[in-house]
Amino acid sequence: MNIKKQFTEGLITNNPVLVQQIGMCATMAITTTLFNGVGMGLSVLIILTCCNVVVSAIRKIIPEEIRLAIFVVVIAGFVTIVDLLLQAFIPALSEALGVFIPLIVVNCIIIGRAEAFCQKNTITASFFDGVFQGFGYTVVLIIMCVFREFVGSGRFGGGLIDVANGFRFTMDGTGAGIQLFPSQYGAAIMNLPFGGFLTLGLLIAVMQYALKKSAKKKEEAKKAAKKAEEEVSEAC
Repeated sequence: MNIKKQFTEGLITNNPVLVQQIGMCATMAITTTLFNGVGMGLSVLIILTCCNVVVSAIRKIIPEEIRLAIFVVVIAGFVTIVDLLLQAFIPALSEALGVFIPLIVVNCIIIGRAEAFCQKNTITASFFDGVFQGFGYTVVLIIMCVFREFVGSGRFGGGLIDVANGFRFTMDGTGAGIQLFPSQYGAAIMNLPFGGFLTLGLLIAVMQYALKKSAKKKEEAKKAAKKAEEEVSEAC
């Protein structure tokens, strides 16, 4: 188990949204305020981690023919728990996210990790995979929320930060956020579904460019090292 490698994969090289390009429906739909993004990201992180641990723990006794059905049952159980907890303690977030919380049951990120990773690895490795993949997903949501809020309405922290009664974080979704410039000067289209498509497309493009540039540098470094070795061999 390589925790550093798992962290890098979850955040960058195998990011569930920007590299694997899964779970994008909810990503584009709910990233209108920081309150929604943080809430959805943490919900997925918790559900993903719990499901990873359970799937890994029972992987040796799951019949091959019904493994996907078992995965869905496990995921549905944890989604129900999180959904009920949100309704009980953070009803504003539950209402804001709406159907996208129940839809986590069929979220490709969670099913994909259960199928590709957890049924082949230990509980500890699966736990960290859930944490880091969920963290990578949450980071993407936060970036999208911050970008769309700022460009669309000149605001930061909508629903989460309340400055009217002194700077404080709210859990009821009523925080107006920090107004950085007048909302009438914002590109209102960023608050619409098109803004989600545009923002996600830009992030994917940036990530793919960075990954290709990194891969090119590594390839050049390998060639340089190989050439140096050949020169040393010839000199000897």
